[in-house]
Amino acid sequence: MNPTANPTPSAIVIIGSGLAGYTLIREIRKLDKEAPITLVTREPGYLYSKPMLSTALASKKEPENLISNSSENMATQLNINILSQTDVNAIDTNQQMIVTTKGNLSYGKLVLALGADQIRIPLQGDAATQVLTVNDLEDYAAFRKAISGKKKVSILGAGLIGCEFANDLVLGGYEVDVIDLAPQALGRLLPEAAAHELQDRLTKAGVRWHFGTTVGSISNGDDSLIVELTNGQKLLSDVVLSAVGLKPRLDLAKAAGISTNIGIAVNRELQTSATNVYSLGDCAEVDGLVLPYVMPIMQAARALANTLLGRVTTLTYPAMPVMVKTPAFPTIVSPPAQGSEGDWKIAPIDDGLEARFESADGSLLGFVLLGAATAQRASLTKELPPVLQ
Repeated sequence: MNPTANPTPSAIVIIGSGLAGYTLIREIRKLDKEAPITLVTREPGYLYSKPMLSTALASKKEPENLISNSSENMATQLNINILSQTDVNAIDTNQQMIVTTKGNLSYGKLVLALGADQIRIPLQGDAATQVLTVNDLEDYAAFRKAISGKKKVSILGAGLIGCEFANDLVLGGYEVDVIDLAPQALGRLLPEAAAHELQDRLTKAGVRWHFGTTVGSISNGDDSLIVELTNGQKLLSDVVLSAVGLKPRLDLAKAAGISTNIGIAVNRELQTSATNVYSLGDCAEVDGLVLPYVMPIMQAARALANTLLGRVTTLTYPAMPVMVKTPAFPTIVSPPAQGSEGDWKIAPIDDGLEARFESADGSLLGFVLLGAATAQRASLTKELPPVLQ
């Protein structure tokens, strides 16, 4: 397709070829096989599973094995135009046009599925620039190349991604140190007792934890990196991976005058402050919620597909438990809504732990299930209130 050509007024343009972008297209195609759609992406445009990046090593999958379909096949299967390896430099919301490195492209409705970037904390030392992040398949390929033939990996961050990579790496035979300023793993998701259980299992698998401290500097040693912590401890490492969290990609929206908060601000119909511009996925903030998980994306894509085709649909979120991919001790989390009043009730079971967050009247508002307790996921999920009703 010539990007300077003007699509029909009903044309849908989607920026971003991650899970949000492709899921939305599939949902649209369930409803309309012919609606004109153009996907613009700075990536190659192939389809791959981003959640598998943190489990591919132990499952012995090379980066190229994670690609399930090429850009060409996706374009044919979904009857769409794909502008791959194309940067979007600006959005003109008045002219309903985007400015790309391959020319200007008009839209009838525009969807921002821009994703999020890994947060990078400022570090000192002559090896600070060697810290890696993994946010897409190209990053993962570079990480796998960096750890090939090595033994020791340090991970900055004991959140969901940090714990998943730690488990994957120790299963792959690596020595792993995890560093976090928080006093426990998964500090935003787990009560203390549950965090200690998960930490113990990962410790037995080979993970070494360093809580209540962070990295001050990373320097080049004779044959390894010297990671100096702010508590004075020094670690020797071959590779350092940063997994301290995600920040929604906002620059493009901000430059276009579109309202942003933590994420790109959208209403329950996923519309931004600009006419005919929508957003979903890791970059979007719905009613103050930024939920960088698979299930919210699936819910949003189904609702937005209807809206884009003229059947305006209000997004609702049911209870959506998150599976933490730590096979050393399987973990499922459905955190209580922010500001919920209640208490955690901890019940250890054989080879597992159940933690229930209950209100004063005994209503279940959230849960954490570890090990054998994960079998209760379906029954407990039915008791939870919806996230957005």
